[in-house]
Amino acid sequence: MDYKVVYSKRKTVSLKVTHEGLVVHAPFGVGRDALDGIVEKHAAWVEKTKERVKKEHSFWDSVGEDGIEELRALAREVLTKKTERYSNIMGLKYGRITITSAKTRFGSCSSRGDISYSYRLMAYPDRAVDYVVVHELCHLVHMNHSKDFYALLERILPDYKERRALLKQK
Repeated sequence: MDYKVVYSKRKTVSLKVTHEGLVVHAPFGVGRDALDGIVEKHAAWVEKTKERVKKEHSFWDSVGEDGIEELRALAREVLTKKTERYSNIMGLKYGRITITSAKTRFGSCSSRGDISYSYRLMAYPDRAVDYVVVHELCHLVHMNHSKDFYALLERILPDYKERRALLKQK
């Protein structure tokens, strides 16, 4: 299996599938034979992930620039309303909302309370979008993924695991 290797000061090997192929991130000193073994061990995952990435890439290519701008506008409107709604339910105050083009992260929350969402969320079911909004608002209380964080998330969305699973279906 062909792959690109990126060596750096790290302690572990990681595999990442992009629309251009497999990239292996490895610590300095790890030989090609060892990496070949790791890649071979995870071959089924790599192939499955390549198919998923190929579908996602072709979907976003088909949307085009005009479609992306429409999705950005929709995201700003929908995510602002949802954030306002859930922040009122949870009794929380947030900072600014930013819409990004992030491909691997649906949302993030800064220590100042600013929340960023990817416009790509608009391609997912409403229940999944609500999950991301509540997830980010929970970070206003717990800036980690501790038991307390998930307890708060579950109080607001008892079915959060099913909602989160919807994000993995594309």
